[in-house]
Amino acid sequence: MMEKEPFITLLNSHADAKLLSPRPAELITLPSYMDCHDHAYTQIVIGLKGQAEFEVRGLGNMVGPGQGCVVTPETDHAFGGVQTQSDILVLNLPLPSEDNPLMVQRINELNRSDTYFKLDNQIQRIIHMLVSEMSSHPDDLLLSRACNDTVIALLQRHITAFQTTRKESRFDLDAIDRYIETHIGHRISVAQLAGSVYLGESQFHMLFKEQMGITPHQYVLGKRIDLAKLLIEKGELSFGQIADITGFSGQSTFTHSFSRLQGMSPSQYKKQYSVK
Repeated sequence: MMEKEPFITLLNSHADAKLLSPRPAELITLPSYMDCHDHAYTQIVIGLKGQAEFEVRGLGNMVGPGQGCVVTPETDHAFGGVQTQSDILVLNLPLPSEDNPLMVQRINELNRSDTYFKLDNQIQRIIHMLVSEMSSHPDDLLLSRACNDTVIALLQRHITAFQTTRKESRFDLDAIDRYIETHIGHRISVAQLAGSVYLGESQFHMLFKEQMGITPHQYVLGKRIDLAKLLIEKGELSFGQIADITGFSGQSTFTHSFSRLQGMSPSQYKKQYSVK
């Protein structure tokens, strides 16, 4: 539906999602990795461009243009863009109150609905118009509220369910390793690792420690050092280049971590290896 540049950066941490007060309606470009968080309010996600992968309440599915999902309060959910740019419209519903019984009723209806849905052509045309206005006037809070109210008011009458695939929440070390290998040159958070195997952050951390005997952070650090050793052995790169490739913030951080884990500095390791 949209051909514009990325709208806004998605909240990247569980803490940010908890602390920040969201706008009623937001245009968001999803990250290219799987992330995971939860929040205290109901959220409606509608695909605008590209394909996004979601996992909500143990149900995984792809969400494309004209499709969407309902994220219930306090529900760990994983999400991420797939291949090309993935843009979504996010409707953040206010917490229900006794002063607004109509909103309580509408939120309860959405919470009881199917997790994933598809939209008919009529409401897609309305959403397309609202999104075009929002992208042209991103700071207009009144427009954001109008978009939220309009779409929520119409949604129940213009959606149907579509098939989902249940994905078991499980500890999949192969999937975790693939994620680390793909993103090893960048910062990797526990939330991102958890999202790669469709687990909530706290549950993932607990299972990882039980299965591996170390924390996810220690495991990722070990992977970085293992790659650094291979690169040192090849002898083609400087220590600064190796630090950058393996995801360390700088050469001094790399040297400190390597020395602590290996019992020798990178330069000592290089000399030792060259003697063999």
